[in-house]
Amino acid sequence: MAVVAGLTVANLYYNQPLLELMRDQLGTGATEANLITVITQAGYAAGLCFLIPAGDLYSRRRLVVSCMIMAAVMALVIACATSVYVVWAASLVMGACSVIPQFFMPIAGQYSQPRNKARNMGYVLSGLLVGILGARVVSGFVGQWLGWRTMFFISAGIMVVCLVVTLYAMPAMKANFSGTYRQLMRSVVHIVATHRQVRIDSLRGGFAFGSFLAVWSCLAFHLSSDFGAGSDVVGLLGLCGLAGAVAASGMGRLVPVWGVRALSIAGALLQVAAWVLACVAGHSIVALAVVVIVLDVGLQCQQLSNQSDCLRLLPEAGNRANTIFMTTYFVGGALGTLLAGWGWELGRWPGVCAVGVAMALCSIGVSVLIDGRPARR
Repeated sequence: MAVVAGLTVANLYYNQPLLELMRDQLGTGATEANLITVITQAGYAAGLCFLIPAGDLYSRRRLVVSCMIMAAVMALVIACATSVYVVWAASLVMGACSVIPQFFMPIAGQYSQPRNKARNMGYVLSGLLVGILGARVVSGFVGQWLGWRTMFFISAGIMVVCLVVTLYAMPAMKANFSGTYRQLMRSVVHIVATHRQVRIDSLRGGFAFGSFLAVWSCLAFHLSSDFGAGSDVVGLLGLCGLAGAVAASGMGRLVPVWGVRALSIAGALLQVAAWVLACVAGHSIVALAVVVIVLDVGLQCQQLSNQSDCLRLLPEAGNRANTIFMTTYFVGGALGTLLAGWGWELGRWPGVCAVGVAMALCSIGVSVLIDGRPARR
């Protein structure tokens, strides 16, 4: 699950180091190029909202296989596109079909012993993070030397390989819900309305992810305009984020020791510190490498603690609980990416840093002002 999760989630991040190359060849502006990332993440959020709950109702194996086929087709469409509008449309669908790792997270929790749930979810999350970071590194170098279109042809081939492996290795699993899809989606709304802690966990995670993605949505522009660097440098900085993957593999052990709220606050404070360094020393590649590492570690503190808490609260509705968390998570990521694009247009790199700090402070605000208060009766 960890390996396939990493290879499939990579579809969301191939475009980030390539934005400058895509902007130049498609003949569009920075804002329109930045929207490629925003739309991909929005598609992922839509997939989380409408596809992941279906894992409690239908065969998860069949859903995963269908998503892989569509992701491969959309990667080919992007590789052959000559218009940014075609890229937007295909990115939306590919984002929706790249939700496969979020089918795996509830499985890791559901089939683990209680004391090992957070730890095993951390292992799957580590594989997912390595895929995210590897996507940026590989796409950066492929884009620099072979062109951005080649990267998407490679992506389609990877999806075919994952499809073969899944058909061979993934077993059939029983559904957790009996009823219609409409009833299933109504139950998601009911969970949101009646489970306060799920709302809090999800909101914290969304703000944390928005803060994290702010750096990646505009890093290519910053390096190009202020350093004269290409997409390969963006990819190399992605290697620094391996620290986040290492952190996630052991972070699960800290959740029962520190508690969800304390670990969330600690992670958000790390993000604030990273953004302050980015603003003060953003002219240094070394400082930017440190920023990427600290932002990533801070994000994993928040994601794993809050996501495992959501699944712990609703073990009988794992896919639906994960849908609520991850939909909010990626809506927050899309919001952070969008605001960072505006921040770049208005204030260049300091504007991006302001957006990153604001999103991290919002996560702290949820922990201090909302989670710290008793629920109303």
